[in-house]
Amino acid sequence: MSALLAAEWTRLTSTRLWLWGVLAALGSGGLIGLLALVGPENFTPPLPGLDTSQGTHVLLGLLGFTVFAPALLGTIAVSSEYRHRSITTTALFAPRRWTWLVAKLVIYAGAGLAYGAIAATTAGASLFGVATLKGITLGLPAATVAALLARIALAMAVYSMLGVAVGALLRNQVTALVAVGAYFYMIETVLMLVPGIKALYPYLPGGATAALTGFTYLADAIAGQTGAAEAHLLSAPAGGAVLVCYALIAAAVAVVAPLRRDIM
Repeated sequence: MSALLAAEWTRLTSTRLWLWGVLAALGSGGLIGLLALVGPENFTPPLPGLDTSQGTHVLLGLLGFTVFAPALLGTIAVSSEYRHRSITTTALFAPRRWTWLVAKLVIYAGAGLAYGAIAATTAGASLFGVATLKGITLGLPAATVAALLARIALAMAVYSMLGVAVGALLRNQVTALVAVGAYFYMIETVLMLVPGIKALYPYLPGGATAALTGFTYLADAIAGQTGAAEAHLLSAPAGGAVLVCYALIAAAVAVVAPLRRDIM
């Protein structure tokens, strides 16, 4: 396993994937700073300002939308091997498939956490920098902001593992990437519009992430536009527990599902 972990780490750092990941993380965090500079009160519709707890919370919660990036990172980790046919060499090197799948899960969970840490640090620094520039005091204490950003970073590690599972199940890279994008930015939103299925939203990855980060703006906005009752999210600890369950399920699926498949 040590050799597999080292090989997977070498594979990650030998391509430009890590560089694009770092740039995406910096861009995600920088976007929060840009939105803070514009001011939530200038959005359409206007939001509470940064000097209120709600305004600061909503702005930081927007960082949760970037979990799509570490999910893609994990998806590419597996699907690219099938696309470039390097999976055969990997399987010959480690005939027990579960070993190299576990190695991918470990390495890319760490990569997702690193992505989250870079994005969260950049977002936090940008937010406090803008607040200092504008001469205002943020509506949330620094410790609360740091805790919220840490939870977002942990969520990104989970999404990276989910991406590995998707790549293991849908080995065609284009199909896997489209499936990840469609789910996170369309399917969950559509489910929130269906009255009978809406009750499941708190237990879906997006709903659990919203609970963990306290970001209820999307659910509230959809409820306001449709006139439906607001979605009742789980508590932050419960949302985190649901995400951990998804990570464990994703790990099991990624390891078990491909065992009896042909490599090519």
